[in-house]
Amino acid sequence: MENKEIYGHIDHTLLKAFAKWEDIEKLCDEAVKYQTASVCIPQTYIKRVKEKYGDKLTICTVIGFPLGYNLRESKIVEAEQSLANGASEIDMVVNISDVKNGDYKKVEDEIRAIKEAVGDKILKVIIETCYLTEEEKIAMCEAVTKAGADYIKTSTGFGTDGARMEDVLLFNKHIGENVKIKAAGGVRTKEDLVAFIEAGCDRIGTSSAIKMLKGEENKSDY
Repeated sequence: MENKEIYGHIDHTLLKAFAKWEDIEKLCDEAVKYQTASVCIPQTYIKRVKEKYGDKLTICTVIGFPLGYNLRESKIVEAEQSLANGASEIDMVVNISDVKNGDYKKVEDEIRAIKEAVGDKILKVIIETCYLTEEEKIAMCEAVTKAGADYIKTSTGFGTDGARMEDVLLFNKHIGENVKIKAAGGVRTKEDLVAFIEAGCDRIGTSSAIKMLKGEENKSDY
């Protein structure tokens, strides 16, 4: 697989709490140069990036991140303000406590409400697989599908583990035909990138795609 094709699947990501503007600029310049699918950045930088780069890149951000236990109403406000500032893709974290409590309908309703707020923009749903049983992962595949979200995403990159191939294969069996897959966290090499894409991932969230595609190993968690 050619590097150019791989870059088209990458959400070029910088979500560290201490990210400075110069770090965000570097990320965005790289995204424009290599034509990544998007940049995934903190909400606080969306407006500034949009003003500088305009339509040269697609802006993605995260809401309810990274723990997911924010109130539904808070997540909706985050999504709406992010879109108003120039984002066109939203990656939300489900309420993991609700999942662990077996309240799958509540999770589905939250996803649906946020998708309604997002409208025709892209909503990706992070289920944080490292904390879930297989039964819970399957339930989340069903919730994401029924709620009308665009993607199911493995991980925040801030949990105890990142994307695993077995989870991507499980998703493939249980998501609806209109739901795509995003893997994130712990992707280490170009071979990993290719393997996840070939397994059905439309997007991969990573801060280190350029390093990996130059043959270097990714030593970060995201």
